[in-house]
Amino acid sequence: MNVLDGAGWSLESLTAGPWIYAAVVTSILLDVFLPVLPSGILVVTAATAASAATATTAGAVAGVPYAPSLLPLLLCAATASVLGDLAAYRLARRGESRIGRAVTRSRRLAVARERLGETLARGGGLLVVLARFAPAGRSVVSLGAGATGRRLRDFLPWSALAAAVWATYGVGMGWLGGRWLGATWLGACVPVLALFLAGTLAAYVIRRPAAAPAPAA
Repeated sequence: MNVLDGAGWSLESLTAGPWIYAAVVTSILLDVFLPVLPSGILVVTAATAASAATATTAGAVAGVPYAPSLLPLLLCAATASVLGDLAAYRLARRGESRIGRAVTRSRRLAVARERLGETLARGGGLLVVLARFAPAGRSVVSLGAGATGRRLRDFLPWSALAAAVWATYGVGMGWLGGRWLGATWLGACVPVLALFLAGTLAAYVIRRPAAAPAPAA
């Protein structure tokens, strides 16, 4: 960690400047189509630096003239997540036949789409919230909802809830890491690990087979 700081790659210097908000928004908007983008890592890293900024009376970190703030970062992350979901939903809705054929060729996506349809049909969209943490889960859910013709009013509220929970978790973990370990690379790595653990747990819950209905008496 000290090697990076000594080379000028400090956490504060990399997240200093209003551009960090644009980077967060762009990354979250695109990672619904490119799940390999590290949008969660970027949110956590910026929140870690922001936690150190709020701990100073001047609102700046170690002489850095600008540091991100927690509330704007939270709003940017949550809003971009909803807009990205909506864009994927609309795209899949317009290209329903092509995307539907692509989903059908993948057993994993076909099963996820079937479970999504059943869940939303019952009015319970907790799967949408869990999928927001799972690797590529956001893409499967958003594209699957559009490809299967789910109503927007059934999907969008759960997408907004998922965005709020995911953004709050990421920013909150970054804030705790920064307060606990300071605005250092170690302070960012610990909450990033917590984010990955949450994703692993969400993926496990989603992949669990549904419980068989109890036999009739």
